[in-house]
Amino acid sequence: MATAGRAASSPAPASDAAGRLREAAFVRFAVCADGDALAATGLLATGCIAADVPFQARVVRGWESGRPATADDATAVSVGTDTPAADLTIPSEPGPASRHAFETACELGADPGPILALAGAFAATDPTTAVESVAGDVLDAARERGLVERRPGVAAPVADAADGLAHTTLAHAPFSGEVDAARAAVGGIDADGDGSNRADERSDEYYRRVGSLFALSVAGSESTPRAAAAVERALRPHAIADGEPFATVGGYADVLGALARDAPGVGLALALGSDTERAALDAWRDHAGRAHAAIRAATTARYDGLFVARLPAAAPVATTARLLRDFRSPEPLVLTVTEERAAAAACTEAAVGESMTVAASVRDGTGSGDDRRGEACFEGSGDEFVAAFREAR
Repeated sequence: MATAGRAASSPAPASDAAGRLREAAFVRFAVCADGDALAATGLLATGCIAADVPFQARVVRGWESGRPATADDATAVSVGTDTPAADLTIPSEPGPASRHAFETACELGADPGPILALAGAFAATDPTTAVESVAGDVLDAARERGLVERRPGVAAPVADAADGLAHTTLAHAPFSGEVDAARAAVGGIDADGDGSNRADERSDEYYRRVGSLFALSVAGSESTPRAAAAVERALRPHAIADGEPFATVGGYADVLGALARDAPGVGLALALGSDTERAALDAWRDHAGRAHAAIRAATTARYDGLFVARLPAAAPVATTARLLRDFRSPEPLVLTVTEERAAAAACTEAAVGESMTVAASVRDGTGSGDDRRGEACFEGSGDEFVAAFREAR
């Protein structure tokens, strides 16, 4: 996440970034807590390995983004966020950090995986942006190698349809977070008429019916007009040909986003190529379950242009804010709050990061963000933070 108030700047050309990394004796990556930055770090790591440059990485939460990336003579690289004292920044704007990292890794002589770069690009998009519009040559490279293929259905990291529908955080449906309910919903789908339910026997017609079921369920009676457009992001996924490490690009991105929030160590290990898929999926399911449960348990209030949701302590505030914005909020700006943390997500540019920073400072905390999203940790009650945020706006 970009730091509030950061002036927009163009990313350094891949050749310049590669030159800085190649000359480094040691690199320390400060990584924004989102899926795009995790993917970018994995790609940059392949470049460092190809150039024989040692490195270390840590994920930096939004409210920690003001801390120096390193206190020694190592080359400090900020990935997906601006960090004071960073020697090099791989920004998330314009274009995904993962795409800039892919190009940089190529300049360093590596052969980075386009699937990881695609997952990062997907993680960087919002419901109104197609991954094709930001992935650039990365998608072309994946297609040329036969690594991805567009098919009907829902973007999920797993082949099991019920598991995917229940745990995706790309949308919110009545059965979201409840695998038994999702299994009941898809149980009657038999596109081939022979009772087949094996993942390797499912036809495009089966996946098409799963996608239709999901879209209709999302656009139910509790949804907002935005939901019908937002759910499109989860449909017609780019399937990964060999299903490794996950079934679809969007599902891979969903896992990275969950790990960035809840299990950054596992997320970095996954992006760096370690065999952590099982732990990653477990964390993804847990994260999704808490986010969808939080939507149902939220106590909400509506103000002029603002929808506030007070959440249980265990709720992932940023993911829940995004889901409420896209599928439940009647207002264009959502603020989710627990007793210690808050997140906000807006449909349009609304100086969200600035408001979060000001509100957090009033409550003896710290905040960060950009025009459309923000996070904060604070002292005092959630109600006091809501009041400070409304005043800051």
